[in-house]
Amino acid sequence: MANSCIEWFCTMETVPISKFKATCLALLDKVKRSGQAIIVTRRGEPIAQVIPPPSPEKPESWLGSFSSTGKIIGDIVSPAVDADEWETFKQ
Repeated sequence: MANSCIEWFCTMETVPISKFKATCLALLDKVKRSGQAIIVTRRGEPIAQVIPPPSPEKPESWLGSFSSTGKIIGDIVSPAVDADEWETFKQ
């Protein structure tokens, strides 16, 4: 790889393995923050590519999640039993 340059290799930031080892946590944080991959090299040859993690999937909202699963049968407003059957009214 003396004078030729692979397209993806030339456009990404390259870091020698010694610098990567010394500043690993900072470089990983930079990759996550910037979204740009880094190529780690040994003697000018690429040996690893550090890429950002995929975007986390947002969970669907739970609001309305059961909107199409229920079925209303009968009167949902009136009490289930008559008021004269309640224990509190019998006293």
